[in-house]
Amino acid sequence: MPWINTYVKSDGTKVSGHLRLPPGARRETAVLGLIVAGVFIFGNGPTTAGAGAGADAGQGLPQPQSQPVPASTSIYPIRWPAWENQPAPRPEPTVSYPIVFPSPVSGR
Repeated sequence: MPWINTYVKSDGTKVSGHLRLPPGARRETAVLGLIVAGVFIFGNGPTTAGAGAGADAGQGLPQPQSQPVPASTSIYPIRWPAWENQPAPRPEPTVSYPIVFPSPVSGR
């Protein structure tokens, strides 16, 4: 839906800004609005949970029993004895040849 800005026609008539809809769009938009309004108004009527729902709902059904709640068996923080007694890893060179860095003192 393009917006047409204010302009002046060749005969000098000033036309204010307006919305230019394609042919039939106004009617289609109105029909769609009526459908949405109908679904909103009539679509969510009174609902029931099935046959027999009402004041006597829940009678004759077995009552839920209380279930035991599991207790936590975790101890935090978690510790691994072998993990704490590991020696620090030694750094290993990543290349087997010497790398020469240029410096102003050596003249390289």
